Amino acid sequence: MSTRVWLIRHGEPAGVRGRCYGKLDIGLSAAGRAQIERTAEYLRAEPLAAIYASPRRRTMESARILAGSHDCACHEDAGLCEIDFGDFEGLTYDEIAARYPAIYRRWMKSPTKVQFPNGESFAAMRVRVLLAFQAICLRHAGKTMAIVTHGGVIRIVLAWALEMPDRCLFRLAQDYAAMNLLVWVEGVPIVEKMNARACGF
Repeated sequence: MSTRVWLIRHGEPAGVRGRCYGKLDIGLSAAGRAQIERTAEYLRAEPLAAIYASPRRRTMESARILAGSHDCACHEDAGLCEIDFGDFEGLTYDEIAARYPAIYRRWMKSPTKVQFPNGESFAAMRVRVLLAFQAICLRHAGKTMAIVTHGGVIRIVLAWALEMPDRCLFRLAQDYAAMNLLVWVEGVPIVEKMNARACGF
């Protein structure tokens, strides 16, 4: 039996439009909860052996909605967290550009090559995400599972599966509550769905 992994982005968060957020711990908006409820309904028939999620509020709320229609455990895994933007957390992009002009320019030009002040680099994030992801896959080999996480985390996993260079990472769209499916065929991860959405949003 093949290993199958649903990678699901959390629903729309509340109150952060136009702001930089990664480590910032915020919950879902009403629209975000509705998005995830539709996603959960779409995946109701999937035989999930386990659900994993980043410990952030927006992902755990999303994971619990998904778990409501499945008889399986829901686990927190800090390795699945979004990047820590450090001093940029909670600021608008205009505020970042004004306070940190040189770093902001580098970030916009080469987003995977920046070390965020008092935060994390993409290289460090990529290592921890893939370690967490591969451990989950080994733990549930031959089964179907769901990982509820963040856009950056999902892009890293998809780019790894597709052997894409880091510089192309942001060519992968990830909408709120997007669903992505990886299926292992003879040991190779095949991307069967990408940025798919349940009907209605």
